Amino acid sequence: MSLTLHVDSARWRAGFNRLVQAHPTTVPVIKGNGYGFGRDLLAREVGALGLDLIAVGTYAEVPDALAYFPSGRVMVLSPWRPFEDPDMTAAMTSDRVLHTVGRVEDVAALAAAAPGARVVLEGETSMSRHGLDRHELAAAVAELGDLVVEGFAIHLPLAGSGPADGHLREAESWAAALETSQLETTTLFVSHLSPAELGTLAERRPGLTIRPRTGTALWLGDLGALSVRATVLDRHSVGRGEQVGYRQRGVPRDGVLLILAGGTSHGVGLEAPRGAGGVLGRGKTLAKGGLEAAGLVLSPFTIAGKQRWFVEPPHMHVSMIFVPADVTAPQVGDAVDVAVRFTTTTFDRVILE
Repeated sequence: MSLTLHVDSARWRAGFNRLVQAHPTTVPVIKGNGYGFGRDLLAREVGALGLDLIAVGTYAEVPDALAYFPSGRVMVLSPWRPFEDPDMTAAMTSDRVLHTVGRVEDVAALAAAAPGARVVLEGETSMSRHGLDRHELAAAVAELGDLVVEGFAIHLPLAGSGPADGHLREAESWAAALETSQLETTTLFVSHLSPAELGTLAERRPGLTIRPRTGTALWLGDLGALSVRATVLDRHSVGRGEQVGYRQRGVPRDGVLLILAGGTSHGVGLEAPRGAGGVLGRGKTLAKGGLEAAGLVLSPFTIAGKQRWFVEPPHMHVSMIFVPADVTAPQVGDAVDVAVRFTTTTFDRVILE
């Protein structure tokens, strides 16, 4: 009686094994909800691969990562700040933790607070999110003190966005800056370069060790290995106009009301905002908005080959779905397919089959 992720484990593992074999210096990213699998499960998978380093998103994720991944080190992707909760940075002096620093003043503050801590300096790319301007590298080096530099990092926009070869050119520019800087490291951590771009960068910069940090492509690269199913918890015959649910909305016609596992606590019905590009994309957004205003919202649940309508917004643990009378509705205890965004969904169970 749950929202369950079923994993074809052989196919899933074959997919990320191929990626790691192609790029043995890969740093698996294990952050947030663990891409739907859970961070503990992914850490165990990395341990089985024999890799030496994982990356997490925040300091709040560090304690679990150290426990789940006892055989290696943990890089924190979010930049260290002096105002971090001390409880979250208790592992600050552990030689298993790599801190990301992207401001000159933070380099100085960390050097004073935790001499000997291991750090990765980050450069500000066209993402314009975190990082040092290339003109600040010398100042950052001057503030390092006893910090141990493990590498330099760049976080690029998503592969395929922007002009052709733009991200590769940007990565090469930072690689050149690293080689001419006074930083005592030859390791460059990169995010969001394609396999072809990684190969080109490594070929053109043989003096550097290129380490791709990979999350989505690693864990969700073969969606065919994954299926999500929700249990039917209850079903009721309803007539047109009958009022149901918290909001007592009338159903549009005769049919069956299904109560399915999966609600807002799982991430069902929650969607990250997306930019609508082009006239067609904006038109779809407007059409969808009009349907939502009328109370007609398609659910992610598929029954008899079609997505079915929410009767009302999802509840915390369940969703109410309407199935027309001319469609054979599943019975209590059956499972139906669900389309989810893995990075925003929490499953009741993950089954490796």
